Amino acid sequence: MNGCSSSILKTLRLKNPKLLLLESCSNLSDLKIIHGHMVRTHLVLDVFVTSRLIALCVGTPLFKNAASSLVYALKAFSQVPSPNLFMYNALIRGCSDCENPERSMALYIDLCRLGLVPDNLTFTFLIKSCTRLFSLVSGSQSHCQALKRGFDGEVHVQNSLLHMYSSLEDVEAAGRIFRSMKFLDVVSWTTMISGFCKCGDVGSARRLFDRMPERNMFTWSVMINGYTKAGRFEEAIELFELLQQEGVKASETVMVSVVSSCGHLGALELAERAYNYLITNGLSLNMTLGTAVVEMYARCGSIDEATRVFEELRERDALTYTALIAGFAMHGHVQKALHYFSKMLDAGIVPRDITFTAILSACSHGGLVGKGKEIFDNMKRVYGIEPRLEHYGCMVDLLGRAGKLEEAEKFVLEMPMKPNAPIWGALIGACRIHRNAKIAERIGKILIQLLPEHSGYYVLLSNIYAKANNWEGVNIMRGMMKDKGVKKEPGCSAIEINGKMHRFVMGDKSHPDIHKIEKKWEEIVMKIRLVGYTGNTDEALFDIDEEEKESALHRHSEKLAIAYGIMKIGAGAPIRIVKNLRVCEDCHRATKLISKVFNRELIVRDRNRFHHFKDGACSCLDFW
Repeated sequence: MNGCSSSILKTLRLKNPKLLLLESCSNLSDLKIIHGHMVRTHLVLDVFVTSRLIALCVGTPLFKNAASSLVYALKAFSQVPSPNLFMYNALIRGCSDCENPERSMALYIDLCRLGLVPDNLTFTFLIKSCTRLFSLVSGSQSHCQALKRGFDGEVHVQNSLLHMYSSLEDVEAAGRIFRSMKFLDVVSWTTMISGFCKCGDVGSARRLFDRMPERNMFTWSVMINGYTKAGRFEEAIELFELLQQEGVKASETVMVSVVSSCGHLGALELAERAYNYLITNGLSLNMTLGTAVVEMYARCGSIDEATRVFEELRERDALTYTALIAGFAMHGHVQKALHYFSKMLDAGIVPRDITFTAILSACSHGGLVGKGKEIFDNMKRVYGIEPRLEHYGCMVDLLGRAGKLEEAEKFVLEMPMKPNAPIWGALIGACRIHRNAKIAERIGKILIQLLPEHSGYYVLLSNIYAKANNWEGVNIMRGMMKDKGVKKEPGCSAIEINGKMHRFVMGDKSHPDIHKIEKKWEEIVMKIRLVGYTGNTDEALFDIDEEEKESALHRHSEKLAIAYGIMKIGAGAPIRIVKNLRVCEDCHRATKLISKVFNRELIVRDRNRFHHFKDGACSCLDFW
């Protein structure tokens, strides 16, 4: 028996007051000693003291193993001849926080059977259990019980119901509860806002947010995170700026959403502001926030800053390494990706499945077929990770980009699971690179059957037909798209000027400077024609006149964004473009020439990777 236990027993023998038996307890082992003494001295028969014992088991943060403490509490409870409501509430509360919250339902039924009258705490904990169970049926039944007992108007019960319906995405039921509440506190407002955000209705969430009489940090976090998850990144940044204007200091959770939004936008100026905010306000870069910042800089085209932040982090885990490796892959720095993958293994950090996706992607962009195969084989053999569809997709992309189209197709057909559209898409993309219309036609038919509403595959196959001068195939694709009502996704390019994103879509003339921009582009074309530029119309979707094709090419969104960048960004600074689609061959060639003629560095992020254009060359080595 240790010294602490002896001290407890000495206290029990000398003083023996009922509550002092429990006040000195700091862990489950000591509590068991106290309980044993209570049994020997018949103190266990005192309902009040036993109630405190059970409450201590389920509600004390000092107990490291909550599950064991709850099991012990339930055993102690089973020996009580006449349990009271306090005991039931304590156990229902304990069960609501455990891995098996369904036990709360059985306890509630049991207390009703004994004739005990539940109170507001009973329903608060019971409803929480239903939320944890993700059971709308049980939740509705608990709601009915609360209504029957007259507690549906009690604020804690209402907030619990509001949280339950919001968490289970029954926003209509949550709305009815919210509108019926006579007293709305900050928890009520925030819970309703969270419910709207979970359902993707950030518009309704924002209207509630603006009506709130007061907000706490959790409210700001819910709303900003709601915008980020809904892909409305600029609005997330705008709300963060409003937070600063109101003098509120952002939390770590808010900043994770903010830096994630900056990364998705590819807005380096906004990213710098977010990072400076972190430093100025003393928010430490722990692994979660540090990983988000590394990913942000990588996605904003500044892989050097991403590396610097990574190296300065005190702690790193597999996700931190993965963020940097994925960044190197996006930028085409395959050797650096392999270096940090090796460095992670040397540090004893076990790679996760997404780590393998990142490193296989790097091998694909670098054309390292042998290394990619080795890493893929090691996934299961060395690390016990079963490859998933995305890993097979990386291998198909790796083989296809390297020109091993037949091997890639065989690899797909021998997969242990049914290939999905992205895997076939990787193969048809390789057919585009290597101009293999025969395999592309075969794969294209499969893709169109899998995703008949996806415009990208019709367009990709049409472009392959066009390169082969197969206009009959192009017209067939055109007819299929028309018959099925499929519309081509419009190309959209964005450029950041003084912290504001400017977007360009082909054919859209809404930008206030559009006429100046188009005139600037014509000037650019005249200059790059002097060094050999001619519009590459091979990838035109339909069989139209060459003059019309070239006119359409000149209105591609990234060309307008580049022209605007040359107008607005000083000569010494890079021009950064973010595009929603893959860069076409004509834009790629034009941008290389612009970088040479205008002595400008251009960084373009398309749907697949980064292209760093400088001195007439691209980092992708024309392999994308």
